[in-house]
Parts: sequence; structure tokens; C-alpha cells
Amino acid sequence: MVQKYQSPVRVYKHPFELIMAAYERRFPTCPLIPMFVDSDTVNEFRSEDGAIHIIERRCKLDIDAPRLLKKIAGVDYVYFVQKNSLNARERTLHIEAHNETFANRVIIKEHCCYTVHPENEDWTCFEQSASLDIKSFFGFESTVEKIAMKQYTSNIKKGKEIIEYYLHQLEEEGITFVPRWTPPPPAPSAETAASCRKRAASLASAAPQAAQKDGLSSEALGSPGGASEPAAGTPDDKLDADYIKRYLGDLTPLQESCLIRLRQWLQETHKGKIPKDEHILRFLRARDFNIDKAREIMCQSLTWRKQHQVDYILDTWNPPQVLQDYYAGGWHHHDKDGRPLYVLRLGQMDTKGLVRALGEEALLRYVLSINEEGLRRCEENTKVFGRPISSWTCLVDLEGLNMRHLWRPGVKALLRIIEVVEANYPETLGRLLILRAPRVFPVLWTLVSPFIDDNTRRKFLIYAGNDYQGPGGLLDYIDREVIPDFLGGECMCEVPEGGLVPKSLYRTAEELENEDLKLWTETIYQSASVFKGAPHEILVQIVDASSVITWDFDVCKGDIVFNIYHSKRSPQPPKKDSLGAHSITSPGGNNVQLIDRAWQLGRDYSMVESPLICREGESVQGSHVTRWPGFYILQWKFHSMPACAATSLPRVDDVLASLQVSSHKCKVMYYTEAIGSEDFRGSMTSLESSHSGFSQLSAATTSSSQSHSSSMASR
Repeated sequence: MVQKYQSPVRVYKHPFELIMAAYERRFPTCPLIPMFVDSDTVNEFRSEDGAIHIIERRCKLDIDAPRLLKKIAGVDYVYFVQKNSLNARERTLHIEAHNETFANRVIIKEHCCYTVHPENEDWTCFEQSASLDIKSFFGFESTVEKIAMKQYTSNIKKGKEIIEYYLHQLEEEGITFVPRWTPPPPAPSAETAASCRKRAASLASAAPQAAQKDGLSSEALGSPGGASEPAAGTPDDKLDADYIKRYLGDLTPLQESCLIRLRQWLQETHKGKIPKDEHILRFLRARDFNIDKAREIMCQSLTWRKQHQVDYILDTWNPPQVLQDYYAGGWHHHDKDGRPLYVLRLGQMDTKGLVRALGEEALLRYVLSINEEGLRRCEENTKVFGRPISSWTCLVDLEGLNMRHLWRPGVKALLRIIEVVEANYPETLGRLLILRAPRVFPVLWTLVSPFIDDNTRRKFLIYAGNDYQGPGGLLDYIDREVIPDFLGGECMCEVPEGGLVPKSLYRTAEELENEDLKLWTETIYQSASVFKGAPHEILVQIVDASSVITWDFDVCKGDIVFNIYHSKRSPQPPKKDSLGAHSITSPGGNNVQLIDRAWQLGRDYSMVESPLICREGESVQGSHVTRWPGFYILQWKFHSMPACAATSLPRVDDVLASLQVSSHKCKVMYYTEAIGSEDFRGSMTSLESSHSGFSQLSAATTSSSQSHSSSMASR
């Protein structure tokens, strides 16, 4: 497996030329990196005007590895080749490094880049990326991988000290300014200049042309990887080290890399409409920074949010009066760490009455609104306290808890709520304080604990009776002045006291079922299944030419091809026969075909957009300006290689045997709309206009410049 690393952008508040002077001082060896034993210059070229300086070094490293492993490998030192390409005219330095030792067994590449800050020419930006691919190593592949990653991350951390050390050394010598390169007087002849350019081009042919390329650490080989005073405002919407520390907290180099790589993937697949960085980080932490696992659960959560319009729940949903009167919970100041504090008097709450009066879905929606409010308060507290706050503290008072709270439908609703919150709000609970737990509590805990994640369970602190008033109790986590009055404090708590819900407010099972169905199906999005050989198609009738068809869909599973066709005649409605041909209903959504098998492309219908291949996890938005009135068919087709010809689309009854094969099934969630051109202000470029986003989880600072301009045009 290939291990990859991508650094954030580090910003030096020093001119490029001064940074280069400090950088050169770490050769041929550096006392700050004991493993860097020595380096020899292999090749060197300097252009006649001094603007281009290319130097290639062979670096000798003493890797901290077990003696037995070194003996088996037959080496005491590891050699790397490092190539530096300095362009003083453009004020850039590109560094490429690769291993020379065991190159046929282990492939290590790194690429670093120093450039001038785009908004301040007296500052310098630094980025690095690396990759490690162990093909084979005498059966010790896993051990070598761990050693390599440990050495790499430790050298990245040391790299932050290197630049400060040499800058301080320069300052002691009275060097605080290095003049920029200036072109010398005209060269004596054109032939000489041409010869220099030709020689420089031949030596620099392998030099990088961009700062992002897969590539052990040049920090270990000589590249200073930190900034004495990092600053925000990096180009191309890239994360910089100071922003991460200020808003996301202290992350290890590998954790930073996971965040940046997952963020880049989201920008590429979701057209810039991605969650805020702190929310991405929550999913990574929930899966111990395993990118693949974090990406899977996050995409599922984003699809869920989009389908059920969770982003707008605080603005569009008003809790019923019963909840406002009898739900004994509410926000109450913050704890000693600055986390928002939520107080829940569960023992005073009539869970049976709330379920009988409102139903399971209304309670779930209310809990979702509480979590959305918690995310908003975390952002506010991050600004107020000047440090990252990404979770909240929950104080649960169980005084009054009895067997009535163990009513089976109530416990079922509680388990459903825990399941949804665990899946979509990971790592948002910083601490859970359970106070005055009665004897019946172990029964409830036995029921719910299997549904709670291990990481979340470790955040629980349980106090029986009045134990919370002693050492290690409530005062260790909450300031005395904000302890609620019902717990012996002096702060008036405005959380409702709960109480029994009047039976006159109870509703019949049929009423609750209809209400639950209404609440949870209030969405503009529809789901569809796409099978191999059985595309899903929808019909859009256009009366006026120059109308605009817009779409917004997510590929939840598998890869699909999106097509748009036009026909002058209306397709026949799907048939409902014994075999289910032309229309299939599955748990994952409907599947409908409209194009008759007898139709021929070019005669009965025509393609008006080039096919668009969409990968699993992608979010696609676009529009098409119609040229003719008639019937437009939007089609999502299973993507396979080679793709099926559009003129001979297999129908459902030809592939019924394959419908049970999960690998031949895709899922999409879509929304389409046809509007008049005068009402559409978006981009007129088909398949490119961004039209929707994650309002509560997205931030302007997290969308790429390209997608940002596109979405602004759409609005």
C-alpha cells in the first residue's frame, strides 16, 4: 500500500532571499538532524546571469532502525539523491528527493516548493508532499513502513526549528537582508546565452513544474519545513499551518495530511461545496484518521443531510408547543474548557407522554435541531475564546428516573436517536456528565450502551447520589457560578422542568404514523436504483424553447453515466406487468425506463448533451438550455467498460437475473426542475453551474475559487 503525505502551506514572514540564505547553511550537514550524516555535491549548474542554480546532492542518512534489521539488509547507511532547482528570477525553489538505496524494493519520493506569497512579496510559502511504496523488504515490510513513517514525521517536526536556528544565526552575524537577484548587463553574444539556456534546460528537465506532486523528507535532507511566524491567507484556498492551529487544534503532521487530502477529494468531487474543515476533522477522528473509512461515512452523512434538508432545520422547522413545554432540556452557558453546555433533566421528562403525543420522528427532528444548534455554538465559542472548540458538554440529571422511562417504545425511540446522532454527528460530544444515577440506571445503561461508540463511551462520567458534589465532581468541569440551581448552584437555569404530558394531547397510532411519514418524507430529493442494463429515466416536458432544465444529484453507490435526450413525441408510460418490466421498486429507490426498446437514436430521439461519467461519492449540479420544445429524458445509466451503445439499450426483462447482484447496482439521489430562462440566473454552460450547497456545514473559505465563482454566478 502506498503511504502519502501532503503538508499544509507554511508561511514564513521573511523574504524569499533571506530564507534561501538560511536554507543553504544546513549543508553539507545539519547538527539539528543527527540522522543526516553528510552530503556530497554530485552535479551543479549556474546560469551565466546567476538566475538559475541547479544542484544535485547525494545525502547520507543514519536511519534509527534495529541493528538486526540493518544486518539483514546489509547496510549501515541509507543514501538519497536530492535535486534543488532555484530560479532567482521567479523567486522559486523546487526540491526533489528519492532514495538510491534499495530503490528496487522501496520507492520513496518527495517534492517541496518554496514560492513567494501571492499577497505579500516579503513573505515566503512552503509546501511538501511525499509518497512511500514498499514493494518487498525481506519479509519486514510492515516494520520498515512503521520506521519510515516515524522518522519522517519526527523530521517534519524538527524542520520547524531549522529555519529559526539559521535565521537567528544570520541575525547574530548582522545579516537581516539579502538583495534580490537583478539581471546583469547584456550578455556579450547571443550564442553564449543560447548555450546557457540549452544546458540549463537539459539539467532541469526533471525539475518539477508544480508544487503538488507525489514525492522521505527534504526536511531531513535539508528543507526547513516550518515557519517562525506562520500566517494566514495562502493561495488557491489551501490550508496553512497557522489556520489549522488556531481553528482546528494541534494536529500531528500525518493528521494534517489526512485532513488536506480528504478535503482535496471533496473539492474535486463535490464541486467546492464541502463541509467546514472542523466537520471533516470530526469524521477523521471518528475513524482514527483512516481516510477511506472517514470518507465513506462522511459521504453517507452528507447525502442524508441533503435528502432530509437537515441544513435548514433551524430556519424552517418550529418545534411543536408540546416539546417547548415538556422537553426538559436546553443550553446553559459553557464549561471550564469553553464548550457549550447542554442540560438535560431526563428524570423529570415524561418520555412516554412525549412519544405518545408527538411520535418518534418529531422527537428525532428536535434532537437534530439541538445538534445543529450545538455546531453553531461551537463556532461562536471558538471565536470568543480564541481556541478551537469543536464539541459540547452534556449534563444529564437522572433524579426521578424510574421504570416508566423504560417503556419499550420510548427506549426504541432513544436507540433510534442514538443511532442517527452517532452516524451524523461524530466527535461532537466532548464530555457527558451523568448525575444522581438511581438504582434503575444500570438497566437503562445495559440497553443503550451497545449502540454507543467506544470513543464516545470513554467520555462518560457517572455519579450516583450526591457524589458529584465532592472531589472530582461537577466543580472540576463547570464553574461554580454557572452550576444550575436544581443541583445546588446559584445560577437560575431556564431549562423547562418537564412533568407529565396531559393525556388529552396523546394521538392515535394511525395519526402518529401519518405524521412520522410526513415529517421524514418532506424532501425535494428522490432516490433511484440503477441496474446494469436497466437505467433510470425521468421525463421533463418543455413547452417554451430556451427554458432551462436544472439538476442536482448525488451518486450514493457505484459509477453512473448521465445522459440527456430529446424527443418530439412522448414516451409511453411505464408498464406494470407481471414481470415488473419497465418499472421496478426497490428498497433503495425506484427504477423506471421510458425509452422504448424499438426507438432508434437519431430517428426517434436525439442526444443533446455529451455523456457525463460520474463516480461514486460525487455531487453533480448543472443546467441545460433547451433549444426546442418537446420531451426531454434525463437518464442515469450503469457505467461499465465498455459502455453500452445508446442505440441498443437492454431492457429490464433482459437482465432480471442480474438484478440481485450488488455489484451491478447503483444508487442516485436527485432533484430536477424546469424553469423559464428569464427566471434562471445561473451559468449557461451545461453541466457546470453549481446551484446548491451545504448551508450550515459549508463556509465561504472552504470552497475553491473556481467553484465559488461558478456558484456565485448561479445565484
